Amino acid sequence: MPAVAAAYPRPAEPAPAAPSGAPEPAAQPGPGGTGRRRPVVIQGGMGVAVSGWRLARQVSTAGHLGVVSGTAMDAVLSRVLQDGDPGGHYRRALAHFPSQAMVERVLGKYFIEGGRRPGTPYKPIPKLTLQTARAGQELGVLGNFAEVWLAKEGHDGLVGINALEKVQMATPTALFGAMLAGVDYVLMGAGIPREIPALLRALAAGTPGRISADVAGGTLRRHVQVDPVDLLGEDLPALVRPDFLAIVSVDQLASYLHRDPDIRPDGFVVERPPAGGHSAPPRGRMQLDEHGEPVYGARDEANLEKMAALGLPFWLAGAFGTPERVAEAVASGAVGVQVGTLFAMSTDSGLADGVRAQMLDRLRAGELDVRNDPRASPTGFPFKVATLEGTASQVEVYEARPRLCDLSYLRQPYEREDGEIGYRCASEPVHMYLKKGGEPEDTVGRKCLCNGLMANIGLGQHRKDGYVEDTLVTLGQDLEGAQVLIQRHPEGWTARQALSYLQEAVATSASGRLVAIA
Repeated sequence: MPAVAAAYPRPAEPAPAAPSGAPEPAAQPGPGGTGRRRPVVIQGGMGVAVSGWRLARQVSTAGHLGVVSGTAMDAVLSRVLQDGDPGGHYRRALAHFPSQAMVERVLGKYFIEGGRRPGTPYKPIPKLTLQTARAGQELGVLGNFAEVWLAKEGHDGLVGINALEKVQMATPTALFGAMLAGVDYVLMGAGIPREIPALLRALAAGTPGRISADVAGGTLRRHVQVDPVDLLGEDLPALVRPDFLAIVSVDQLASYLHRDPDIRPDGFVVERPPAGGHSAPPRGRMQLDEHGEPVYGARDEANLEKMAALGLPFWLAGAFGTPERVAEAVASGAVGVQVGTLFAMSTDSGLADGVRAQMLDRLRAGELDVRNDPRASPTGFPFKVATLEGTASQVEVYEARPRLCDLSYLRQPYEREDGEIGYRCASEPVHMYLKKGGEPEDTVGRKCLCNGLMANIGLGQHRKDGYVEDTLVTLGQDLEGAQVLIQRHPEGWTARQALSYLQEAVATSASGRLVAIA
């Protein structure tokens, strides 16, 4: 396995001025009548903390939408604090949190002056449940607050947070923490996020916010909830509702969400199958090609005319990482694009230096391959995996890893015979999964995404027996833009250089609208 340098100790650099000659983003009115500006480029939310605060801040200060990951920020915060919080960034953010009593509890438990001794395992954190322990809720609120606060520090640009519908048990506390830091946009995919608008409205009103929980075999409707008053009491400030963008794959889902004002988002990100991370499975019966990857067809593409007819702003994602594709998106009626891969590989992302270096080496050699693995994720959704040496993308590395589930973000709640709730993950030890009523075929090929994604950012677990977690990198399958950028910037590129490249084929008209350059 290649050496992985810790990503978080890098000091933050002041945000530079916009690149010379880069077109100014169009100043268009915001969705939902909120007045927030519509960004041309949305930097994709990539977890865990690949789209960290440093990256989001660079994109935001350049006039676009910088997005932080809202996944596993409780674990990120706890581990950075145990590593001594290099640079003091998280403690600086937490000094602005409205309840310093909550901050003191978390710092007292996790902060280690000078960092833990090399090879020492990270302390465990409370696991998510339908009723997560108060200590776990507090850690989740603080982790997401700090990430958004740091991304927004010292400027008035737009910052969003990305969450996964599949990680329901973390959502209310994560979004509450983000709202306490003044997040501007919430983005969510990997499911049908119909209850997020109501959740955001409730939290903005200072009232308990909840969403329904998907419980396998459940006979009762159950919820995951956060109570702002219970957590903060008199320290609770006034909150502003962020705009919500639902990430969808087809226009039928967008139409369903648009139909009812109670579940209607403020806009959409229309994500095509090549996008990184989790993607929707093909509609209809699953078929695999000769490489064992899902086969997508015309039914899996959104009708953009129908998207435009809904009257809400939308952005296109999934193979829109070149100037030509940005111009094509704008010409089709989209506000702009969401791009992940170019930013994930940039020097501003949260990826550990060794991981990024290996990807760039393979990109230079024309050998970087990304596979859409239908089995990797315990969620059952296809998941993009970059084929890299020494990572869990390799069969021998995957098979050598002991099966365990200790971070547990992707655990599925299920109803036991006695009516109580249990939790299982298809990536946990097989005998444990089967004991909990799971099917053996569901365990085949499942990878531990939680631990692998933590390792990607230099925060992988070091276990008492000496085992160190392997990385598992996800990217989009469209590498055309990345291949251009590596030719222009052989040693790697910044987020701002990626933004400048993306805007080469669009310009702002005299009326202030963004147009494609003929």
